Amino acid sequence: MIRPVIHVAFVFVQIAVLAVFSAADEKQGASSAKSISAKDVASEVDRQILAELQKTGVTVAERCNDEDFLRRVSLDITGQLPSPSEVIAFRQNKDAGKRAALIEKLVDSSEFGLNWARYWRDVIYFRATEQRSRFNQEEFTAWMAEQWNKGTGWNSTVTAMLTASGNVEEHPETALIFAQGAHAEDVAAEACRVFLGIQLQCANCHDHPSDIWKREQFHQLAAYFPRMAERREMKGMPEYEIVSVNTESRQGDFMRENPEMFVQMFDRDNDLKLSKKELEAGPKRIGRRIASRMKDGQSDEMQNEGMNAEKMAAGRIPAKALDRLFAFGDSNKDELLTVEEIKSAQPPVNRRRGSTEHHMVDLKNPNSLGDVIDPKFFVSGETLPRGKSDEERRTAVAKSFTAPENPWFARAIVNRVWAEMLGEGFYMPVDDIGPTREARYPAVLDLICQNFVANGMNPKWLVRTIASTEAYQRKIQSRPASENELPFASATPVPLRSDVVFNSLVQVFGITEDEMNGRTVRAADKKEKKDKPRTFLQSPRFLFDTLFGIDPSVPKDDVMGNIPQSLMMMNSRVFRARMSAGKNTQLSKILGEHKDNRDALNELYLLVLAREPSAEELKICADYIAEVKDRPEAFEDMMWSLLNSSEFVSRR
Repeated sequence: MIRPVIHVAFVFVQIAVLAVFSAADEKQGASSAKSISAKDVASEVDRQILAELQKTGVTVAERCNDEDFLRRVSLDITGQLPSPSEVIAFRQNKDAGKRAALIEKLVDSSEFGLNWARYWRDVIYFRATEQRSRFNQEEFTAWMAEQWNKGTGWNSTVTAMLTASGNVEEHPETALIFAQGAHAEDVAAEACRVFLGIQLQCANCHDHPSDIWKREQFHQLAAYFPRMAERREMKGMPEYEIVSVNTESRQGDFMRENPEMFVQMFDRDNDLKLSKKELEAGPKRIGRRIASRMKDGQSDEMQNEGMNAEKMAAGRIPAKALDRLFAFGDSNKDELLTVEEIKSAQPPVNRRRGSTEHHMVDLKNPNSLGDVIDPKFFVSGETLPRGKSDEERRTAVAKSFTAPENPWFARAIVNRVWAEMLGEGFYMPVDDIGPTREARYPAVLDLICQNFVANGMNPKWLVRTIASTEAYQRKIQSRPASENELPFASATPVPLRSDVVFNSLVQVFGITEDEMNGRTVRAADKKEKKDKPRTFLQSPRFLFDTLFGIDPSVPKDDVMGNIPQSLMMMNSRVFRARMSAGKNTQLSKILGEHKDNRDALNELYLLVLAREPSAEELKICADYIAEVKDRPEAFEDMMWSLLNSSEFVSRR
């Protein structure tokens, strides 16, 4: 349970927090010399969890059966349902080590990285402030899948994301920065939430109301990021890149000092007025005379940086700055800007956005630049002198984030992955941990973190360890309603992520992803898709995700289904066609190969739910077949019922 702490004296809390950090650092330092295997860590984790549960008198659930374990671990590790033949083979396998062998097989499969990459895609993009960044999410997914499949240390992966620059399609590790529009405050807050599990953004405008963080600490973190920017170039389709800006931006000054030229550059319909649509589209081709006049007005500083006037003008005005420009400049509220309105607009853009240093605005004078803030990492107190380049700043903050001595970095990822696989974490929610929150089983969390660090922060090791625990492999049983009840005495049923449900439907229907839109994809379509990767935004998977997608950082108990989701599952034309007993469907094959209804029902349950039906379910289905008196129709209805059951869209 999360309980905010009321602090009587901030200084004493800071001392206590530093003591906690020091103790954690000593433990991690002591364990880094040697590590124990995933199996041994899992055994010790189970021993400690069981000891704590026995103290409370809670009844601990038994191990789940082989069918449940196979489906659970397959969905969690690879995002894929086991096939009917795999279910039967696993159940018949008498080897005592078959579960460990299965875990190894799944972790070593290519689907392992892809499944977890899609999880991180949702983490990064679900709270994106720059919606255009979704153009790049498939490139990011492929990159992250490669990181996890290689077993790349999480510290290396996060370092790449915090220091990334370049064309976003060529450098998909720019995803976090691109998703936050390269805004210093937004990137700082999101990096802290995602990679450290700490909600520092609440201290942006004031001291944190329920934690120890001060407003200055937030802006000291943001001071590592002011020299990066998002740039757009029009080359047919827009292309985006993350760049370093180590000199002051002149775009806002140019607009104010040359409003006539500025209007000419963006005025596509030649009415001497600018709409938001025109500004969002970027400047039109600049005539030689205008470009020459702009170039003559360049500062020596800009010329030394190789910033010609045309490139400067081509830079896209950030969405927030554009909204601000219209809010202050559109005096007659006609959603158009004239030369005179631009001249009188105050302030036309966020001046802090173009600064190479970070400013903490004076709340009493919000239009001022505010005080310059130097970089300082709030966990360790590490500082960086003013004037450092963008590369130096982001390299320094990445080092501070990922350092083994930073306890929150390992805790955040361990807690996230544990919560995703067991339905609950040591801290809940997973992105709000921090020094004033209480962890359940803190010694268990420390044990996993210490060995995670000792094993090079390898995500494969982490998933393998969690899946090997008895806590993960327990049956589902009813739990007391008390919020103070310790978790992990039994398995928790949780809703599946959108991608996993989509994968399951594709497998059950026996079709390709592209055929989920109701048509067969031609070779020409495939070539076009390859040439235009952004068509992913119209793909069946993406469209399904827009309806079923959930924020992975939200507790599973808070995830609720809705009517549009139910209507799609029940009434989708494509789904109903694939559930038909007609020609060339999975159901038609089952009915054709199994003339006995009991055998056909067994095969249908194995296909959809990865288990055989119970005796009671067999009786209900047999009675229904007799009532309908039409075998194909009855089986279509039963398949529809299974796909629309809570069991199909959840992990049991």
